[in-house]
Amino acid sequence: MRVLIIGSGGREHALCKAVAKSPLCDKLFCAPGNPGIESVAECLRVTAENVSGLVETARKNKIDFVIVGPEVPLALGLADALQEAGIAVFGPSRLAAELESSKGFMKDLCDRAGIPTATYKHFAAVEAARTYVLEQQMPIVIKADGLAGGKGVTIAKTTNEALAAVNAAMVGQIFGASGAHIVIEDFLEGEEASFFALCDGKTARFFTTAQDHKAVFDGDKGPNTGGMGAYSPAPMIDEAMTNRIMHEIITPTLKAMQDLGRPFVGVLYAGLMMTKAGPRLIEYNVRFGDPETEVMLPRLKSDLLGILFACSQGKLDEVQIEWNDVKALCVVMASDGYPGSYLKGSVIRGLDRAEEIQDVSVLHAGTTRNAAGEITANGGRVLCITATAPTIKEAQARAYSAVDQIDWPEGFCRRDIGWRAINR
Repeated sequence: MRVLIIGSGGREHALCKAVAKSPLCDKLFCAPGNPGIESVAECLRVTAENVSGLVETARKNKIDFVIVGPEVPLALGLADALQEAGIAVFGPSRLAAELESSKGFMKDLCDRAGIPTATYKHFAAVEAARTYVLEQQMPIVIKADGLAGGKGVTIAKTTNEALAAVNAAMVGQIFGASGAHIVIEDFLEGEEASFFALCDGKTARFFTTAQDHKAVFDGDKGPNTGGMGAYSPAPMIDEAMTNRIMHEIITPTLKAMQDLGRPFVGVLYAGLMMTKAGPRLIEYNVRFGDPETEVMLPRLKSDLLGILFACSQGKLDEVQIEWNDVKALCVVMASDGYPGSYLKGSVIRGLDRAEEIQDVSVLHAGTTRNAAGEITANGGRVLCITATAPTIKEAQARAYSAVDQIDWPEGFCRRDIGWRAINR
C-alpha cells in the first residue's frame, strides 16, 4: 500500500523507519518530513496543520493509509477529513482527540468512569480559580485546558507560585486560547511512567511502556522540556501491573468513549504516576510519544504497518504484537538555550560516524539543510540518538558513545539518561 506519515520530528523519523521495513509498504511518503526522513520516505512539503492541504496531497498521491504523528492535526479534525475522503487513517477523530486537547474533558470522563486520577477542579473564571487556590494545601498543579506543546503545566510549591500560574494562563494568556480554561489538581507523589495501548474503537491491546526525562539538566534539574531522553520498557511495570492498568484505566476509558459516541481509534498514551496506592492517570495523549516512540519501535518484532492498519479497520484482535528481547535508550541533543530561546542554523557534523556504532540510530527531530547541503539545527530538540542492547546500561553506553562522535558545539544533552532504570 501507499502510506503517508504526518509530521516532521524524531517520532515521525522512527515511524518512517519502522513502516519502511514492512512488506505491506509499496511506497512511503512523509509530510512535511525532515532531512533524516528523506533517506526512507519521499517528503512532501505540506505542514502538519494544513488539514485541507494534507487531504488533497493524499488524494493526489493516491495514498491508501495515513498515520498521524502529532496531536495538533488530530485536534483539528484531520482523521475526520481523511475518512470523509475515503482514505484509511490511524488516529482518533476530533471529538475523540479531546482526551488530549481538553484536560477538563479528560478529567470529567475519569470522574464519571471511576478512573483513578488526582482530585481536580475545572475553571473558566479567574476569580474562582484564585479563590480555590487560596483554600488548597501546596504543592498543587495548574494545567492549561488546551494544547500547549507540553509547556502548559505548572507544579506550584507555594500559594504565590500557584496564583502566578493562574494569572499567567488566564490573564496573561501565555498559552493563548489553550489557557482560557484551566484545571487545578492535587499533586501526586511517585514515579512517572508512560503506558501505551492500541485501540480500534472497541478493543484495546497493550503495546509497551517507556520512561522519559522531562527536566532539561542532569539530576532532573531545571525547567521541564518535551523530553531530553527516554528508555523502554519501564522496569517498574511488570505483567501484573500491566493487567491492572489495562483493567482500571485503559479499558474503562475505551468504554466511556464508546458510551459518549466518540469511539477511540489510535494509540492511547497514558501518562501515569505510580503512587504507593497504585497507578494514577496524570493525562492522556492521543498519539505516540516523543521521545518514547524512538525507544519503543526499535524493540518491535511485529510488522508495525500491519498492526496500525488492522487497528484502523477495527481488526486489532486479529494481529499479534511481539517484541524483541532488547532494551532501548535514547539521548536527545538540543540547541543551547532550550527550552528557552535558542538560535537556529548551526551546522551539525559527524552523524555518519555516530551511526557506525553497533545498534545505534540517529533520528532527526529538528533539522534542515542549508544552501551548501549541510545538516543544520532548526529547532529546540534537534537529534535523538537511540541505541538497543541487552540491558539499559549497555544501551546507555552505546548511545553516549554515538553522541561523542557528533560535532555540534552549539548543542548539548543530559549525560544521565536512564539513571532510574540503572539504579533499580
